[in-house]
Amino acid sequence: MIALGAAIAVLAGIGAGVGIGLATAKAVDAIARQPEAASKIQSALLIGCAMAEATAIYGLVIGIMIILFL
Repeated sequence: MIALGAAIAVLAGIGAGVGIGLATAKAVDAIARQPEAASKIQSALLIGCAMAEATAIYGLVIGIMIILFL
């Protein structure tokens, strides 16, 4: 039962991976349409990717805590 809870917590990584992939695809599309706005698009993309990756790391930490402390 503990392993199941940890696995569910780590599933947050899948959502983060899909979110980063979609954001990158949209950013590349936007840069292709307006190359002069590349720096603004890139900075917004990096902030969004960092937030999505933080979600995955939180899921990993929670999964590890479930295994170690329960």
